[in-house]
Amino acid sequence: MTESRAFPRFPAGFVFGAATASYQIEGAAREDGRGPSIWDTYSHTPGLVANGDTGDIACDHYHRYPEDVTLLRELGVDSYRFSIAWPRIVPDGSGPVNPKGLDFYARLVDELLAAGIEPAATLYHWDLPQALEDRGGWRVRETAERFAEYTAVVAGHLADRVPRWITLNEPWCSAFLGYSVGRHAPGAREGRGALAAAHHLLVGHGRAVEALRAAGVREAGITLNLDRNLPATGSAADRAAVVRADTQHNLVWTEPLLAGRYPHTEEETWGELITGQDFRRDGDLALIGQPLDFLGINYYRPIVVADAPHREPDPALRTATDNRYAEVRLAGARHTAMDWPVVPDSFTDLLVALKERYGDALPPIHITENGSAEHDEVSPDGAVHDRDRVAYLRDHLTALKAALDAGVDVRGYYVWSLLDNFEWAFGYGKRFGIVRVDYDTQRRTPKDSYHWYRAMIAAQRD
Repeated sequence: MTESRAFPRFPAGFVFGAATASYQIEGAAREDGRGPSIWDTYSHTPGLVANGDTGDIACDHYHRYPEDVTLLRELGVDSYRFSIAWPRIVPDGSGPVNPKGLDFYARLVDELLAAGIEPAATLYHWDLPQALEDRGGWRVRETAERFAEYTAVVAGHLADRVPRWITLNEPWCSAFLGYSVGRHAPGAREGRGALAAAHHLLVGHGRAVEALRAAGVREAGITLNLDRNLPATGSAADRAAVVRADTQHNLVWTEPLLAGRYPHTEEETWGELITGQDFRRDGDLALIGQPLDFLGINYYRPIVVADAPHREPDPALRTATDNRYAEVRLAGARHTAMDWPVVPDSFTDLLVALKERYGDALPPIHITENGSAEHDEVSPDGAVHDRDRVAYLRDHLTALKAALDAGVDVRGYYVWSLLDNFEWAFGYGKRFGIVRVDYDTQRRTPKDSYHWYRAMIAAQRD
């Protein structure tokens, strides 16, 4: 059932979509020439992923994609954002191309187009070929060059049918969760290595944009998970901690991409880890800061920050995320199953602040992910009720409309996620989908949120 409250109304031509990612849904991890990724290695390492879960089967989308495209068509979306698995295309990260991998995405794209759905492709959603990680991963510039080669292969095969391309998804997670916090693949806990990874991800983005332009794509962009960082108190110490958090979460990406500079707060944030860096080169800022057709933003919740001492007294052992701040729980807010606070107004504030900071340098925005993990209720008749997710989506779309009304140029919105899926280190224990997946049978069941989103989209076209 859908709720009776009025739907937010969006301008004509606004794009509504749904999103997924390759390792989280595809499965077929060892089929048709796919090579191993860092997430295959990470998830098969005991103790790193909840319940020992892996993406070996996931939602079996590799075999069931026609069924999933039917769900998208019935949902009424304009666009579907999916990611392409690098190790399915170039199994060793460089060298021979796997034609069966290209064929799979060509079939998916053709199925989408036949259903009247515009494909939007993400080139990197964290599944780096393991062979490249063995040679240094994103810590080294070579990976950025190999990424450009892979991009050229995929774009050369699909650019005539895929209008919208995203180079990287959430490089913050790749660099800092992967190379500093260690909660994501490859599971490293480093200082300068993580900062080098952040920079080389941006270099890879720049090289990929060049390859996309050469292939003649219509729209090229990048997706960032920008955060609205709030001080735990009004103290000067907590406000200074917010500056450091904002540098790490936001400015390390937006300043090079949109302003052609590195954050002026980076030395305060990283100290000797950045002052002694040797991974930046002349010309990198121009490469990174090439004009974009759009900026993708993934948004879920605000972060509340308090001042904190260094966790590691020895500077030589500090990671890139040991920046003298701590995230604290937001009192009084509802929290999702991920324990993330639900504060829709912060979504508006983030977008308005971004426009105020970058002005005309800010390209049009697509919200490439927004959604929530909730505790769904499965009734005896098989229906799936998720009232909290419906409320989350309604309130965040209302907040998004407020940002449009304040002058922010937002062109589209993609719900995360179409399907319940492998939620990284949480395994299958967290469900973000608007469609429930029974992982034993692979049965798909649209939830109340699916029906609400369908009705909301339909209402825009009345």
